Amino acid sequence: MLVMRVALAGAFFLALTNATSAADSVETSTDNQPITGAGAHFSWVIFNDLKPSLEHKSGRSIHLYGRESMLGMGCNAGIKTAKLNRHDHETFGFVCCDLAREEQRKEDIVLYPIANEPILILVHRTNPVTSLSVTQLRAMFRGEITNWKQVGGTDRPVVVVTRLHCKNRPGHWKTILPDAKQFRQDRLNVKSAAEMVKTVSDFPGGLGHTGSTWIFDHQSQVKAIRVGGVAPTAANLKSGKYPFYRQLGAVTSKTASTTVKSIIEQVQTGPEFRKIARKYELVPLN
Repeated sequence: MLVMRVALAGAFFLALTNATSAADSVETSTDNQPITGAGAHFSWVIFNDLKPSLEHKSGRSIHLYGRESMLGMGCNAGIKTAKLNRHDHETFGFVCCDLAREEQRKEDIVLYPIANEPILILVHRTNPVTSLSVTQLRAMFRGEITNWKQVGGTDRPVVVVTRLHCKNRPGHWKTILPDAKQFRQDRLNVKSAAEMVKTVSDFPGGLGHTGSTWIFDHQSQVKAIRVGGVAPTAANLKSGKYPFYRQLGAVTSKTASTTVKSIIEQVQTGPEFRKIARKYELVPLN
């Protein structure tokens, strides 16, 4: 499966690069060309939900890639896609974490923060535990608490599942523990949010994490618990009561057109986005 994802990712970027090269060599009207956005799933969700409105207001066709981090998509892919931008083949990217100014300068890109997203703490649906304190959770992720009976649950081993992506970037899972080395060594590492949900579903003692924009299907056997009795809502995140979150955003090259920038700005500040923010418990940053 991983080999297939890598191959598909390579094929996607080869196609995107070839399309960019072709656009450079053929004289076409920019207004007739689709705009491509790709990258991290959780930011993709926002743009995908708003796609009809964005296309209507911009008058352009918009192609979006990133569902369930397909084709190897993620923050790095979002940055790579943004840098492929050309006059006749316009692109932008999705990221699910903050980017330091040094990285933005190095990659020659512009970051557009959109919203803070609560990070949900996931357990198996059959787990009787409904809330854990920050201290308990961090001890479990570190491996200091290894059985659910130590926190009021049934006598069952804790199976820690992590997705420690973007290790050199601030925020996201680092609000749980600041360094990958602090997580227990015998954890299960996954490559995508879909794999996270499936893995926690597979283990009655599972403990994992994902973003609030994730849509759980009927096959998932997980639930999100409270942290210190506090639900992962936008109101609780905004007030500082809920501790775990990450920043969702978009990136462009510094040569992005007014149209591309206006599409992103519409997401940042438009009234339609406020409805999406309420749907996914997001805290708008603009």
